[in-house]
Amino acid sequence: MNQNEIKELEEKIVVVLKNIYDPEIPVSIYELGLIYEIKVEEDGKVFVSMTLTSPNCPVAESLPAQVKEEISFLTNVTEVDLEITFEPPWDQDKMTEEAKLELGLL
Repeated sequence: MNQNEIKELEEKIVVVLKNIYDPEIPVSIYELGLIYEIKVEEDGKVFVSMTLTSPNCPVAESLPAQVKEEISFLTNVTEVDLEITFEPPWDQDKMTEEAKLELGLL
């Protein structure tokens, strides 16, 4: 893939992530700021670094699996490497203004 195709794929990944919701909060994981990094390599390998709202999150196993699966369905994705991290810890400052508005925090 060339740089334009990589950029297009990154944009498609963001669209996918904006359609995955934390079941406890009616906002997408992308808008919540749970996605820390998305990297696409020329061979179609995708790296995603994400966190959860807390280490004890009840969807700690199912949510990352869903993210990995949904991204893997995209054309040109050959592999998805997903890393869960709690550094830095998630807090409300990572949320988009749209998410804060949705939750009545603004």
